[in-house]
Amino acid sequence: MLGETRFMKNGDMKIALFSLFSGIGMLDLGFEDEGFRIVLVNEHHTPFLGAYKFTRQRMNYSSPEFGYHDNDVTEFLHGKKQQTLLHSVAEARTKGDVVGFIGGPPCPDFSIGGKNKGRNGENGILSKTYCDIICQFKPDFFLLENVKGLWKTRQHRMFYDELKRAVQLAGYSITDRLINSIEYCVPQNRERIFLFGINTSFAHDLRLNMGPSFDTVSDEVFDWQKYAKYPGKSAFQYEWPRFSEFREDSILLPPDNLPLELTVEHWFQTNDVTNHPNGKHQFKARTGLTRFLTIDEGDDSGKSFKRLHRWRYSPAAAYGHNEVHLHPYKPRRLSVSEAMAIQSLPRGFELSADMSLTNMFQSIGNGVPYLVSRAIACLIKEFLLGSPVILP
Repeated sequence: MLGETRFMKNGDMKIALFSLFSGIGMLDLGFEDEGFRIVLVNEHHTPFLGAYKFTRQRMNYSSPEFGYHDNDVTEFLHGKKQQTLLHSVAEARTKGDVVGFIGGPPCPDFSIGGKNKGRNGENGILSKTYCDIICQFKPDFFLLENVKGLWKTRQHRMFYDELKRAVQLAGYSITDRLINSIEYCVPQNRERIFLFGINTSFAHDLRLNMGPSFDTVSDEVFDWQKYAKYPGKSAFQYEWPRFSEFREDSILLPPDNLPLELTVEHWFQTNDVTNHPNGKHQFKARTGLTRFLTIDEGDDSGKSFKRLHRWRYSPAAAYGHNEVHLHPYKPRRLSVSEAMAIQSLPRGFELSADMSLTNMFQSIGNGVPYLVSRAIACLIKEFLLGSPVILP
């Protein structure tokens, strides 16, 4: 059978991932570290693609077999780029690879704090484009990530339901969940929707159990929270500190009985953010310095200026739309290395010094937190292999 050709002799499955809307590769990195191979990368914004290449070179990861592509993703639906992708998918399958597509289409048109243009926005339409690509090229499985507005906002939810129905009609069984990154030890209150789909013919070949329904994968079979250390809202049940008077370079001992792994300061220390290559990359204050000195540590109630608390998790890492995140005990904005730590990126992850600060912060804020990516990669691998995966 087809499924039997997709295993190596040692029983491990060979999985080739085609990454679309790759950004700087934060989603990809978690999958790579769980043994998936990124074989094609597509990112239309040139600075982000350059950063993707730079980080992988610095971390000694191999280049994608089918190359880097900076074209508009819609070009994969026709012409030369369509033939390129068709050939690449076919070649991967010839080698016995399981083929997966992963990506997070740009989401400001669905963001509650963004443009809110929905399906008709310049970025909003790309979610449909991604689903059109899935329906046309028929990967064995796919993963789509987007903002919670696509799930929670009524007008956007109708569009999202249409996308789900389209991939189901194209032969996919699906499951989705609104995930908060803090569930997976990311020091951040960040909700995102994830949609996973598996080609039903491929699932049949592997004799995968998907539950009683034909076009959905049951929660019992695909348990989104299996690798969540703080499932549901359990991370918010602790008595987290609220405000502390801001004092530059102050010393504040951690409160008792808190999971320090969910705190900003824990990640700053773990990633040694001060000595990190991107530790000096930060926006300098031209105006508003008074605000930097007067906002209490932990006061993130403002629409613009939000000061993090060192012994608490961060609000969502959204570095744009006039939202300014301030260092807990220094009169400045966060540095690039601190923003990466809040996204749970490994200490060795680095951005090139010649990248603009705007692109640095935007790309970091757009990305999927590393620990979320890695947990979902483990879940997908376990589902395909039918055996548990042990996270370090």
